Amino acid sequence: MQVTKHVPGVFCWVELGTSDQNAAKQFYCEMFSWTVNDVPIGPDSVYSMFKLNGSDVAAAYTLTPEEQAAGLRSYWGLYISVENADAAAQAISAAGGKIEAEPFDVFDVGRMAIAQDPTGAHFKIWQPLNHIGVSVLSENNAMCWQELATRDLDGAKKFYSIVFGWEPKTSDDSPMAYTENTVKAADGSIHMGGAMYKMMPHMEGIPPHWMPYFSVADCDGFVAKASSLGAKAHVPPMDIPNVGRFSMLTDPQGAAFAVIKLNDFS
Repeated sequence: MQVTKHVPGVFCWVELGTSDQNAAKQFYCEMFSWTVNDVPIGPDSVYSMFKLNGSDVAAAYTLTPEEQAAGLRSYWGLYISVENADAAAQAISAAGGKIEAEPFDVFDVGRMAIAQDPTGAHFKIWQPLNHIGVSVLSENNAMCWQELATRDLDGAKKFYSIVFGWEPKTSDDSPMAYTENTVKAADGSIHMGGAMYKMMPHMEGIPPHWMPYFSVADCDGFVAKASSLGAKAHVPPMDIPNVGRFSMLTDPQGAAFAVIKLNDFS
């Protein structure tokens, strides 16, 4: 699906911070058939824009030595679109979140801030100027879903509802309560926000986190190929009834992501 605008309150961008940018580019281009446009962002660094059939689909950059020395590991970060980054940052703080990087301009493409929700999960906000974020969603090899693993589901639902206007709906028909959130745009249209679940006991030691899902044509085939290239499947391919078949992996540098082969509902 081609996208020309993201309504405020929906996820609009996905970005890989990695310890080995060149290796990551090779891995993801091989796995998702992405191409790369490297944009200089300093004397010795580039911002790698991943493209799918010419459309912006994700990006990657190298974690700074200071970030890596402080213990930051390779990760996929998610951005939520907002009308005004400064106002959104104030709302995040007022709702009990933490602003880790105050709003700042990214050249002429947008204004952003880095935040942590009250349950401990990090995310970023994006006020678009000349770049809306991804321009393709929910196609094979593109982002299709975003999911929060948290130990305080009620707190997360309250926070994101206050800050971004999400309307949560929790399903209790399984051992793991799963919450899907919708966002109502100014024109009354309904859009998907992120999903949430309460972390299970076996996830002890894993911090709360947001994770992107990418749509694939063959979940089992993807995992087999990714594993042969150095990735690890932490949740092997399995079916979600009436939804599709998914797997959770870490790439060769350790960044976590998920893939899903959605059922054909046509």
